[in-house]
Amino acid sequence: MAGGEQKKGGGEQKKAGGGGKKKEVKKETGLGLSFTKDENFGEWYSEVVVNGEMIEYYDISGCYILRPWAMSIWENMQTFFDAEIKKMKVKNCYFPLFVSPGVLQKEKDHIEGFAPEVAWVTKSGESDLEVPIALRPTSETVMYPYYSKWIRGHRDLPLKLNQWCNVVRWEFSNPTPFIRSREFLWQEGHTAFATKEEADTEVLQILELYRRIYEEFLAIPVTKGRKSELEKFAGGLYTTSVEAFIPNTGRGIQGATSHCLGQNFAKMFEINFENEKGEKSMVWQNSWAYSTRTIGVMVMVHGDNKGLVLPPKVAALQVIVIPVPYKDADTQGIFDACAATVAILSDAGIRAEADLRENYSPGWKYSNWEMKGVPLRIEIGPRDLANNQVRAVRRDNGEKTDISRVFLVEQVKGMLEKIQQNLFDVAKQKRDACIEVVKTWDEFIKALGQKKLILAPWCDEEEVEKDVKARTKGEMGAAKSLCTPFEQPELPEEDGMILFRLRRMAK
Repeated sequence: MAGGEQKKGGGEQKKAGGGGKKKEVKKETGLGLSFTKDENFGEWYSEVVVNGEMIEYYDISGCYILRPWAMSIWENMQTFFDAEIKKMKVKNCYFPLFVSPGVLQKEKDHIEGFAPEVAWVTKSGESDLEVPIALRPTSETVMYPYYSKWIRGHRDLPLKLNQWCNVVRWEFSNPTPFIRSREFLWQEGHTAFATKEEADTEVLQILELYRRIYEEFLAIPVTKGRKSELEKFAGGLYTTSVEAFIPNTGRGIQGATSHCLGQNFAKMFEINFENEKGEKSMVWQNSWAYSTRTIGVMVMVHGDNKGLVLPPKVAALQVIVIPVPYKDADTQGIFDACAATVAILSDAGIRAEADLRENYSPGWKYSNWEMKGVPLRIEIGPRDLANNQVRAVRRDNGEKTDISRVFLVEQVKGMLEKIQQNLFDVAKQKRDACIEVVKTWDEFIKALGQKKLILAPWCDEEEVEKDVKARTKGEMGAAKSLCTPFEQPELPEEDGMILFRLRRMAK
């Protein structure tokens, strides 16, 4: 898995830039990956995120520089989600990164779930701090003392706040860019209601927005469901999630979570209000979050042996225009046509640029932009100039199409829509092919060994879940429950079915 290979992969970047197994690519351009996705997934992933200019390794283990190519994807998702939660009357705010020990430890179950990951500030210059200060691993205990202060009566409800911020979680093994890092970006929403019904409704509304981020923007199929008691958020009432799956590794990834916290935190932090009858009541609370992990899942699902493959809806650049001048061609005319093409597409709201660098060959540019995953490449050569057309090449399947400049915008928009849909369809086909419905323990073990996403009957007993994890523990990890899907197959004799996948165990 990518996590176990990260350090080695990071040390291979210079070699990766010098070529790899694709001799013809190396000969022509000096680009290419040293590892294939099927043969060595971990090394492949490490190369792709660096060579595709998504991240750069930092000098502190588990921390990464997010380069503009990655940040633009995050910003595109943020633009969508921020607008949607504002329709729900959620307001943005910002709370400090620092947490006092007293507040952090107030909710016992909650802090026990995060204790190994909490980083502490213990010095100021050369002086030891009298009281160490924690860096937020999440913000429930940061925010809720002030909810208690701000909420007094039923007219103060609902209180719906969200913050876009970073969090720090320090203690873990196998750091992996985007997937497992010591600092990452996310949004975290924290809301308070007068009734459980309101809280329950919002949990599912937010979960649907997370599904839309994955399926409509990142073109990744996910499963919506409810976490088991063993896997739910520490201190919460129940947890819902969207779960993605990486067919190459046979491992599921928790995509995003929407928690109903119940009244546990309200009790701990005394978040009470006077209802319409003049009676004192505790609020019902939710918290929900998605992070830059989304970007890593996208890379793992769609990337190929040429590099990144970006869905058009989130790509910083949707179209790259490349001049292909031959000897004695009208080079300036071709360059002017490229600039005009970019202007037409940009005016139509399509994110397009031209690569007019003269010190690189067209072949080098093709490989470079393929590595970076730009959804559509437009080539303009002497014949295209003469015929008032362009040649379009899709990144997802390599399909080439000649387009008349008269219908340029219409054709390009249509192709981008087809690329977006095709990426989702292919990913869903691969995911669905990995789902195995089992009824017996022997079938379960066989499917686990085949890296399947297992749908199994479930009694919803915590001890049974622990037993499954213990009995399947091996060199590759152990079985872990993902969620009980909301969409269940017909099972007249069973209580319901739950998804399991292979999980790498901490060492």
